[in-house]
Amino acid sequence: MLKTYLTVMLGGALGTGLRMAISVGMAARFGETFPIGTLVVNVTGCFLIGLFAAFTSPEGAYPVSNLMRQFVMIGIMGGYTTFSSFGLQTLYLLQRGDWLRAGLNSGLSLFLCLIAVWLGHLCATVLQPR
Repeated sequence: MLKTYLTVMLGGALGTGLRMAISVGMAARFGETFPIGTLVVNVTGCFLIGLFAAFTSPEGAYPVSNLMRQFVMIGIMGGYTTFSSFGLQTLYLLQRGDWLRAGLNSGLSLFLCLIAVWLGHLCATVLQPR
């Protein structure tokens, strides 16, 4: 179990560093009026986790160990973007024909995360010393 945690943590460090490099690079190139870096990271993360998951599953063309899947999918991609996990999980719901849960996952994720960001911002504004 410790080996799995350390492996995932190493992957997370790599993913986080990559996310920062891309976000900073995109902001330097295109400015910060639109979060293009975050959008690029989220979209590429979703693409990459879908690609890796399909290729490396037991039925895939290049099956790998569970530890390697955890390193990449939870570690690297989790550090790179948690949106990739959301995208993959929603895809699996859709593939199973569970349109209701896929819709709920999408709608609730968007709505609740926006509310949470707003509430966090509000709390910080209220609690800051003046």
